[in-house]
Amino acid sequence: MMNTRSLRFRITAWYAGLLAGTLLVFGASVYLGLERYLDWNLQRTLAGECRAIGTQLLSQLPDKDVTWLTREITEAYAPEVNGLFIRVVHQEGEVLYLSGAPKDGTFDPRRIPFPRDKEMDGSRKLQFESGNRLLINSITVTTAAGTRFIVESGAPYHQIEVVLHGLLLTLAIYMPFVVSLAVAGGYWLMRRSLQPVDEITKRAEGITSTNLSERLPVIRSGDELERLSMSLNRMIERLDNAFEQINRFSADASHELRTPLTILQLELEGIAQNHRRDAALGDQIGSALEETHRMSRIVESLLTISRLDAGEVKMEKSRLDLGELAASTAGEMKLLAEERSIGLRIRAENGVHVLGDRVRLQQIIVNLVDNSIKYTQVGGMIEVRVDREGNSAILIVSDNGLGIPAHALPHVFERFYRADKARSRATGGAGLGLSIVKAICAAHNGEIKVSSQEGRGSSFRVELPLSPLFVNDRPSVVLREV
Repeated sequence: MMNTRSLRFRITAWYAGLLAGTLLVFGASVYLGLERYLDWNLQRTLAGECRAIGTQLLSQLPDKDVTWLTREITEAYAPEVNGLFIRVVHQEGEVLYLSGAPKDGTFDPRRIPFPRDKEMDGSRKLQFESGNRLLINSITVTTAAGTRFIVESGAPYHQIEVVLHGLLLTLAIYMPFVVSLAVAGGYWLMRRSLQPVDEITKRAEGITSTNLSERLPVIRSGDELERLSMSLNRMIERLDNAFEQINRFSADASHELRTPLTILQLELEGIAQNHRRDAALGDQIGSALEETHRMSRIVESLLTISRLDAGEVKMEKSRLDLGELAASTAGEMKLLAEERSIGLRIRAENGVHVLGDRVRLQQIIVNLVDNSIKYTQVGGMIEVRVDREGNSAILIVSDNGLGIPAHALPHVFERFYRADKARSRATGGAGLGLSIVKAICAAHNGEIKVSSQEGRGSSFRVELPLSPLFVNDRPSVVLREV
């Protein structure tokens, strides 16, 4: 399952990249479009000036003299003040008018060459050594008297460059701000949108086979998220019903088998007493009776697990000292360990109080120690340890026995699972002891974990919540050799 925080960062990064790319493309488009528009507008303005000079002023020559022409152009356009270039050339090559140098000194009108034939009636661009550029528009004007003139009007690119530079500066300043604001807003919206997913994820991870009655929160948003949460709840409900049917079947089947098995045991015991003299028949009856006892233990274990899973086992919970309980219970198993020449060491902290059922907690210790005895070789060592970590009581049963294969570790708490079926059969195991331990731990709001290396032994760790009234107790360590 993908982490929602990582998903938020990835979506936000993708959104930021897309937005930044879009803004860059938009900015470049605006820049190029504005440059072309300003260039076209300047060309149109210069062409209009040339036509105005030709139609309004040159049409009055030769009735008016050159002095009049100079005065009219100067008054109408003020080239030196406005930074314009205007030149009027007679068909014979005589320059009738030439504007003066602009006040800002961007160009020298006297150094501007005349247009070539292919540049007549069109625009041309000049670039000076200083870097300044000049756009010049030229037209040919023929008066009613048949006299032809060349009228040129030009303007520097400085004003266009100022506008474009201002646009670049605006984009450079505001684009990072806009992107940052959009990213922050997008991340906030993404976080707010995915917050229900986080809540659903946390609740879903906390639902196990022991609390299938819980449901995920339904997000009333009217979208796919609401339908997803409702579908997941319906799925959990179906799983809950299936687990209930399985537990009910196991409990009912186990309960129904108890009576015939008990009757069968009694009858076999009666037959064995009546045929004591027939050794062969006695052995057969004894073997059948032994298998019947084994079946009875399996049925009782199944019934216990089913009732624990269903919450039907009555727990008489009280405050218990887990260290004292572990020491006394493990001590009672001394003879069983001595029969296998196995050492049993107990390291228990006094004052580790838990709220639990004494009989069921004893069953945990007995099953774990018994399991270690079965799978520890002669001369081995078993250690039972009780500690306190934070607000949890820790019970650890470890040994240096055969260990559990790595492929079997995920399955050791499953019903009827045995890593070594032949050996388990020989030791009387049915693969239900650890399942009972897990069910008891779940009924006490605890959990059990296992770690093992094949050939080096196993360690079972039970974590139970401390009794709330005694969380601040200071335990003392007691070490016992049993």
